[in-house]
Amino acid sequence: MVIETNITKMLGIKHPIIAAPMGPFFTTELTIAVSEAGGLGVLSHTGLLSEFQARRFPTEIMKENMLKVVEQTDKPFGLNIRTSRTEQSGSRICKEIPKFILENQRIREQCVYAVTSAGSSRMLPQSKSFQKLKEGGSNIKHFHVAPALWLADKCVASGVDGLVITGGEGGGHQSYERVSSLVLLQQAIQKYPDFPIVACGGFATGQSLAAALAMGAGAVAMGSRFIASKESEFHDSYKNIVPPAKAQDTVLTTGALGFIRLWKNEYSTHHELVANKEEKMAQEAAMTLEGANEVAEKYEMAYQGNINDGAVPLGQSIGAINKIESVSDIIGTIITAAEKNLKKTHSYLK
Repeated sequence: MVIETNITKMLGIKHPIIAAPMGPFFTTELTIAVSEAGGLGVLSHTGLLSEFQARRFPTEIMKENMLKVVEQTDKPFGLNIRTSRTEQSGSRICKEIPKFILENQRIREQCVYAVTSAGSSRMLPQSKSFQKLKEGGSNIKHFHVAPALWLADKCVASGVDGLVITGGEGGGHQSYERVSSLVLLQQAIQKYPDFPIVACGGFATGQSLAAALAMGAGAVAMGSRFIASKESEFHDSYKNIVPPAKAQDTVLTTGALGFIRLWKNEYSTHHELVANKEEKMAQEAAMTLEGANEVAEKYEMAYQGNINDGAVPLGQSIGAINKIESVSDIIGTIITAAEKNLKKTHSYLK
């Protein structure tokens, strides 16, 4: 049996499972594994502090990662671009990467998904190089991450091809509204019933995939579930947090772009939480380069294995993950369970 949705048909993938963006970390090997297993791997907007210090910048890293992906798989994949006001490389990636894709046939054929996040949904479609890429025969689709209904409205108005609706239980950056995936997904689907929607935030099992599809989403995006995979580039100490963890082992605190959900440790439990966007913008205005580098260092510290002192993005779905597995086994198990649950749900109709 095959689960076919508007998203699987749009992106040419076998399974309605997408890897959530996980910048500033590397997810190249993970992208290859997810795409090979029939899902959609997504290259993160990588910008580790050590890479900047070595004068390796996000645009060049993205090009290298894309070339590596098409060398190792012929399956579709995507990329993430953070378009935040504080992300200096966002506009450059929006200008240079579409041109790079257009000039590389294999990448142009396989790169079918560009997901922007943490900022404007207009930056990428307003890029002349992205417009040329679309005019040049590329089938790439532009989605934007919307963690609030008013942001979904702005995305649709800006002409995106689809939405990634992410609730507050997800790992990484969240909105100030703190609305759960269950509620936010209902709101978005009620308002935009025919719009391609990917559900994100709290999804890690076949049951959750079946629930999202039954509600009207076309796929789910997962971050924490794929962090806890054999192929992900995260340090084993980071991965090993997940299987024994409970859903309540994460906390909302202040991140570089607003609220962020992190695993509870020495760093997150002693970190302040801003009250609103205005307070966050005031904090940004007072931030020095030294202070920004110190924050970036905390995230890289965790990625490299120091999980006590570093910042560890993880979502509440860690409470539903009990082991580290290969990506192919993760996707296979989720699809089997989703099919079982969808069949059971269908049996209720008389």
